[in-house]
Amino acid sequence: MRINVIIEKDENGYYAFCPELEGCHTQGETFEEVLKNLREAAELYLETLSEEEIEKLKNIELITTSLEVKIA
Repeated sequence: MRINVIIEKDENGYYAFCPELEGCHTQGETFEEVLKNLREAAELYLETLSEEEIEKLKNIELITTSLEVKIA
């Protein structure tokens, strides 16, 4: 199953979450570590769901984009 991932970098390392999986988030010191941690968290999260809940997740359409905005 393919899921969407958002990763943010700050002075403390990396923070990542899956928008479709409410509450599924983690952190890591490196990009590789945060991906490994998030994969594990997502797999554990998905193990708790019923087949029906998993099917609903497969039908979610998540669209990301960026906007240019003026700075006052």
